[in-house]
Amino acid sequence: MIKRERTRVIHAGSIAVGGGNPVSVQSMTKTDTRDVRATSEQILLLESAGCEIIRLAVPDMEAAQALGRIKEAVHIPIIADIHFDWRLALEAIRQGVDGLRLNPGNIGAAWKVKEVVLSAKERNVPIRIGVNAGSLEKDLLEKYNHPTPEALVESAERHIRILEDLDFRTIKVSLKASNVVKTVDAYRLFSGKYDYPLHIGISEAGPLFTGMIKSSVGLGILLSEGIGDTMRVSLTAAPEEEVRVAYEILKSLGLRRRGPEIISCPTCGRCCIDLRPLAQKVEDAIRDIKEPISVAVMGCVVNGPGEAREADFGIAGGKGMGLVFKKGEVVKTVKEDELLDALMKLIRE
Repeated sequence: MIKRERTRVIHAGSIAVGGGNPVSVQSMTKTDTRDVRATSEQILLLESAGCEIIRLAVPDMEAAQALGRIKEAVHIPIIADIHFDWRLALEAIRQGVDGLRLNPGNIGAAWKVKEVVLSAKERNVPIRIGVNAGSLEKDLLEKYNHPTPEALVESAERHIRILEDLDFRTIKVSLKASNVVKTVDAYRLFSGKYDYPLHIGISEAGPLFTGMIKSSVGLGILLSEGIGDTMRVSLTAAPEEEVRVAYEILKSLGLRRRGPEIISCPTCGRCCIDLRPLAQKVEDAIRDIKEPISVAVMGCVVNGPGEAREADFGIAGGKGMGLVFKKGEVVKTVKEDELLDALMKLIRE
C-alpha cells in the first residue's frame, strides 16, 4: 500500500484535489480554443476516455470569451491556461472556469496580480503555479547555471510568495522538465518543504512510445513515493492516449482501477500459437470496457491458468487448441481460432 503525502485540499469544480483524494487524471485540448465546437467535441471524447480535469490554452480574448460556451457543453472542470495577460485571466474567471494555470510573477504590475487574485478568491477559483524548466527566470539560470531542481523550486517559491502576500492559498503547483531525474528531484524537494497539492508530469515527454516510457518512469517514481495529486501524461499523440497511459500508470501501482488490465506472457519456446496478434486483438476488443477487470493471454496450457490465477478471465494457447479460464479455473477447451470469440463471450456473460 502506497502512503500518500498529506497535502492540503483544494477543489477544481467538483473534483477534490489533495488531502489523500484519488489522483485525478488530467489532459489538455489540442484544438483551437476559439473553435467552440471542435474543442467541446474533443473534451467529450476525453470524458469518455476517463479524463477528469481538462486544461485549455487561452492565447487571446476571443479564446477567453469562448470558455463559457465550451463549459456549457461539457461536464468536467475546465482550467484556463494563461500566460502574461492579466485581462485574459479575468475574462476566464468571468466565463466560469474552474481553475487557472497562471504564474503571477509573469503578468506584470502588482495591481494586475491583485485584481486577478481578488477575482479568483471571490469565485473560489484555484490557481496552479506551473514552473517549467524551459522558461525559468534569467537570474535563476545565471545563479544555478542551468535549470536544476533547486532552481525550479525557487521559481515556484517566488510565485507562491506573491499569492500568499495577497492572502491567497488555494494553490496547486507543478515543477516540470523534459528530463525525468530533474523532474523527480524537483518534486521531491518541493514536497519536503510545502503541503500545497502537486500536479505532476514530464513536460514534452515525446511521441507515444518514448513519451509513454519517460512518463511511466518519472510519474511512477513520484506516485510510488506518495507524491502527486493530479497528473498529465504529455504526449505528442491523441489526447485520449494521454488519459489511457495515465490510468495504466495508476493501475500498475494500485492507486486507481478503471477499465481492463491485460496480462500476457512474452512467449518462449513452449508457445505453439501466434500469440502477439492474438494479444493485440484481445486488447483491442476489451479497450472500451469501463469495468475494472483483468484479462490474461498466455502462450501455453502448461502454466497459463496458474500464472494468471489472479486474472478475472483468460485464455492459454496450445497446439491447435487452447483453454478458456475464469479466476484460474478452466471453463472450456476450444480450437485455436475460437479462442478470442470464446473469451469475449465469457466476459460478456
